[in-house]
Amino acid sequence: MSAFIQQLPALLGVVIGALGSYWAVARGDRVRFQREREARWEERRLAVYTEYARALKQSVTLTYRVAASLGNDPHPHPLTPEEAAPLIAEATVARDPYGEALLLLGAPEVVTKAREWVVTLLEMEAFLRERIEDPQIWQALLERQRAGREGYYSAVRSDLALPPGHSARWPVLPVQAVPGSPGDPGSTAGRS
Repeated sequence: MSAFIQQLPALLGVVIGALGSYWAVARGDRVRFQREREARWEERRLAVYTEYARALKQSVTLTYRVAASLGNDPHPHPLTPEEAAPLIAEATVARDPYGEALLLLGAPEVVTKAREWVVTLLEMEAFLRERIEDPQIWQALLERQRAGREGYYSAVRSDLALPPGHSARWPVLPVQAVPGSPGDPGSTAGRS
C-alpha cells in the first residue's frame, strides 16, 4: 500500500495533466469553430449586401435613363417610359429576393439604411410615372438617393468592420456633343 501512496501524487499529476490537455484542446477547437462560423456568415452577409446594392443600382440606372427622356437628367442613353416599363418591372421583381435575404442576414442598422435608400428609389419611380418634367425636383431626388446609397454603404462597412471607403459621390460630367454635330470640336461642320 505504501508503494501505491508514493505513486499517488504522480498518478494525480498525470490525470490532472490529461484533463488540462483535453480542456485546452476542446477550448481551442471551440474558439476555432466560432471564428470559422463568424467568417462564413460574414462572407454571406457581404454577398447579400452586395447583391442587394447591385439590384437597387440597376433600378436606379433605369430611372436615370427615363428621366433623361423627360429632360430631367443628362444620361446619354435615354429610355421612354414605355420602353422602360417592362425593364423596371423586371428589376423590381429581381430585387425582391435580395431584400428578403437582407432582412434575414443583415444587421438592423444596414436594413434601416437599405430601407431609406429603397424608399427614395420608389419616390423616383413615382416621379417618373407621373411624367413630371422638373430637373430641380429630380436633382433633389438624386441627392437623396445618393445620400441613401452612401448611408447604406457606410452601415455595411461598419457592420463588417471594413475601413472607410469612397463616398460614391462622383462629379457629374457635362453632356458631350454628339459626334458630327455643329457643337462637336471634331466635326467638319462649319469648316472650310
